Amino acid sequence: MATELDDDERFSNDEVSSIINECISNVLGEKSFSNEKAAVWSSSIASACIANLNKLNKPYKYTMTCSIMQKNGAGVHSASSCYWDNSNDAVCSVPWENDTIHCIVNVFGFAV
Repeated sequence: MATELDDDERFSNDEVSSIINECISNVLGEKSFSNEKAAVWSSSIASACIANLNKLNKPYKYTMTCSIMQKNGAGVHSASSCYWDNSNDAVCSVPWENDTIHCIVNVFGFAV
């Protein structure tokens, strides 16, 4: 088991959530849903999030998912599970939406 990280090294949900929201807003903003563009948008959001998370210079490896769906009244459910070190590893999940798009981003941080 790894030693516990100092406070300034720890995964901060507020910091990660802010990065995720900024990346989503920069890519999606006020766009309308487009099935043809959704794959490019999700890839752009993922790349931007990972790049900005790496700039934090924290001792983590990151894994993330980005789901983009048309907002049409249908429900969606998802779940994830990890076997990790509860004292250092963490996850941040951010739902985002505008008039036509639902976006859900999950970032998993694994201490190294």
